[in-house]
Amino acid sequence: FRTVEPLEYYRRFLKENCRPDGRELGEFRATTVNIGSITTADGSALVKLGNTTVICGVKAELAAPAADSANKGYIVPNVELPSLCSTRFRSGPPGEEAQAVSQFIADVIENSQMIAKEDLCIANGKLAWVLYCDIICLDYDGNILDASTFALLAALKNVQLPSVTLNEETGLSEVNLKQKNPLTIRKHPVATSFAIFDDTLLIVDPTAEEEDLATGTVTIVTDDEGRLCSVHKPGGSPLTGAKLQDCITRAITRHKEVKKLIDKVIKSIKPK
Repeated sequence: FRTVEPLEYYRRFLKENCRPDGRELGEFRATTVNIGSITTADGSALVKLGNTTVICGVKAELAAPAADSANKGYIVPNVELPSLCSTRFRSGPPGEEAQAVSQFIADVIENSQMIAKEDLCIANGKLAWVLYCDIICLDYDGNILDASTFALLAALKNVQLPSVTLNEETGLSEVNLKQKNPLTIRKHPVATSFAIFDDTLLIVDPTAEEEDLATGTVTIVTDDEGRLCSVHKPGGSPLTGAKLQDCITRAITRHKEVKKLIDKVIKSIKPK
């Protein structure tokens, strides 16, 4: 029945206010985060949302700032959905979905002001940090936006940059690897995704199957103060104002849960 009439199968569960995997409509899958798992990166994190597994590695390099923003560094996110994570993706150049997720992450970084690009500047007009944030999906089971945003935030919290000075006489940069400083994270954006069923029902943290059956999805990104950083709604069923407000309220609660989880993990790995 599930294979022949998947939507009807789901509706039977939704009528009883639960889902085939046993979760309630507003319940998230088990969420785990592991920080600092890639030793070759300047910061890294592995996030699991149920079966969806995403790893983010941050590499920092030195470069000259752009002429029109001499006092700013760069943050370059890139999301990969390789064929190993799901049969829906093919090898080769990034597909539409990977590009859409990369753009979403770039917008979140920009809109939430999680890192002030001025903080990445070392010498005005001469030297700045470039943070390459590679987000790779290892196992795809829906809700890639939440997992990617979470992995990015956790990885950036793990970044330690060496102190760099610019030698005025030689014009060369001098890197002191013994003295490392964490990044200043000004805001902590957290994404919360919902799938819309039959234009009315909202379920949180959809699996890949639920995303395929849904009539639409919406992702709400909030920051520490409960402010909206972005609302991402790629077409599908329209949402009433009241429903959207419900989503925002749930997203604010989710933000607190995720922030608590990150803080707990960071505390546990800090040198005693």
